[in-house]
Amino acid sequence: MALPLAAWAKPLPLRLSIRVEPLFPGMSLDAQLEMVAAAGYPGFEFGDWRAADAGAITKQMHRLKLECVCLVGNKGVNPKGMGLCDPAERAGFLAEIQASAEACERFETKQMVVLSGFKVPGLSREQQRANVVEGLKRAHDIVARRGITMIVEVINTLAKIEPLNPKGNNHADYFLDRTPEAFAIVRETGSPFVKILYDLYHVQIMEGNLIETIRANLPAIGHVHVADVPGRQEPGTGEIHFPNVLRALRDLRYSGYVGMEYIPSKDAMVTLRNVRQMVERL
Repeated sequence: MALPLAAWAKPLPLRLSIRVEPLFPGMSLDAQLEMVAAAGYPGFEFGDWRAADAGAITKQMHRLKLECVCLVGNKGVNPKGMGLCDPAERAGFLAEIQASAEACERFETKQMVVLSGFKVPGLSREQQRANVVEGLKRAHDIVARRGITMIVEVINTLAKIEPLNPKGNNHADYFLDRTPEAFAIVRETGSPFVKILYDLYHVQIMEGNLIETIRANLPAIGHVHVADVPGRQEPGTGEIHFPNVLRALRDLRYSGYVGMEYIPSKDAMVTLRNVRQMVERL
């Protein structure tokens, strides 16, 4: 039985959400939402909206007083046929953004995760960057009228293994792997409905400098993901000093969600309680 959020006495200085698949693997989405509410987190995220019953999920959201923070738009890290780097895939990309925007309305969320896809052999980085910008500009017309923001994810290309998919590709060929280029793309797109998903795990691996990058680019950050380095486990298991990073977000009055997207090293509910208590102490 999930506790109502009001049962959690201390207000939080940041809004917290949970990406349900890595925290509660093997469970149905409705069972995962029960766990989110029981952990005292107001938001949730999930990937495959195509397999979910929007009517049933939104009814459960309302009952549990949860918010759907974001959906995944163009399917995956290497969304074949619907990536941003190859102009030959633009029609597929825009069709998927259209479908995902309609899904956002059904699930009552205002954000979708967008993936650049893998690099395209034979095209220069400058050409691919221009293709990314043009694709996002074209997608603006789809999302803007619905008030939906595309949050484009920066993903590391250095880790030998992706812990969320250890038997799969480690996305070494992913195009958008560094934040300076990502924030420049946001500026070039010129749309308030295009921002960056700032994943602390990925950015720490690629470049570090987390707090200064946040300070310099806060208006362009639409969402934050949390996992420690190495191993992509919960805060406190690796090298990132999460209290300082999260305190910086609080002090800057970051208004978006901070999403837990880690693989728990022990009981998931224990780790979520520990993270919540850390945020309460900021």
